[in-house]
Amino acid sequence: LGEYEFLGELGLTGELRAVDGILLAALAAARAGRKLIVPPGSGPEAALAREVQAFTARTLLEVCAGLNGSRQLPAAQAPAPLPTLIPDMADVRGQLHARRALEVAAAGNHHLLLIGTPGCGKTLLASRLPGLLPEASEDEALETAAIASVSGRGLDPARWRQRPYRSPHHTASAVALVGGGADPRPGEISLSHNGVLFLDELPEWDRKALEVLREPLESGTVTVSRAARSSEFPARFQLVAAMNPCPCGWAGDPSGRCRCSPENIRRYRARISGPLMDRIDLHIEVPRLPARDLRADAPAGEPTRDMRLRVEAARAIQHARSGKANAQLGQAETMQHCRLGDRDQALLERAIERLQLSARSMHRILRVARTVADLADEERIGTAHLTEALGYRRIDRGSARDAA
Repeated sequence: LGEYEFLGELGLTGELRAVDGILLAALAAARAGRKLIVPPGSGPEAALAREVQAFTARTLLEVCAGLNGSRQLPAAQAPAPLPTLIPDMADVRGQLHARRALEVAAAGNHHLLLIGTPGCGKTLLASRLPGLLPEASEDEALETAAIASVSGRGLDPARWRQRPYRSPHHTASAVALVGGGADPRPGEISLSHNGVLFLDELPEWDRKALEVLREPLESGTVTVSRAARSSEFPARFQLVAAMNPCPCGWAGDPSGRCRCSPENIRRYRARISGPLMDRIDLHIEVPRLPARDLRADAPAGEPTRDMRLRVEAARAIQHARSGKANAQLGQAETMQHCRLGDRDQALLERAIERLQLSARSMHRILRVARTVADLADEERIGTAHLTEALGYRRIDRGSARDAA
């Protein structure tokens, strides 16, 4: 018995039933050098941990027979992986600026805010981001799958290599985002680990729910504390948010249909706190397309396949340089890898004064500029790379105008 671990729910008839958290237990058994016996329903999940010897048994009698050698228990088998269905960027017509921003966000793992009128393609663009991201490594995929396994929401063993894409409704509570319960379970931000968390209608979210994102956006972890126990879950996700420019949604549209007062627009945007907005690297306007760009015979956009090749090349540069994506660089690493020339440094300082940027915003601009340079396969950050990064701070430019 000392060689085995047993995990499952025992029924009154001796039947063994599947339980949550099998993958995490299988990984722990592998580290301890022990074998694992689980119910048949948990076998495919246990088999994802390749280093462990996992077997399945339908009843307690089968377990006893396997232990005394009178029966050979079948080995747990992982299902064949299903192909990943990736929405194609070719479906996105026009929107060259937003497409470029999406590529930069994917290349550097930067957070992104899309601002535009209803129906302009914000959700369509966000849903294409996972297809641009490099394929998850086995360690990343196992970590993400283990979180799904303990969440109680189920894990599909045939799709465990796919990066998660979570899009909770704007009525979700802070507990739904962070996680909770008497026995703490991970929430949406942890279920998005190594993937994408999409928050639509950002100003409509409860302010308290949005504020819980601030610490995970910086640290990549979230701690859920309850009276009985405290649990820490990984939460290294890529945030993509979308919002309308005003309460009616049509501010800035060429049709001129918006009737919101400047004060109403200011109050609407103030629903999102400055510290949270400060943590989002790219703020992008998504304009409404003219009808001619939506015709069936209009030219298709660049496909995901071509854009992903550039993203993968930029990520390879980043991992060779620092072992991580640019968005995860610390302050010292940012200063080391994101150096500017004298003229570009002066340009950045003028922008900081004019746009009233914080030190955090300055570091994020430098990391985005580093990503733009990596996409261009340039060793040093040039003026064009810095000005493009500054151009992605749309909210900051608007705030500076309002202050003036």
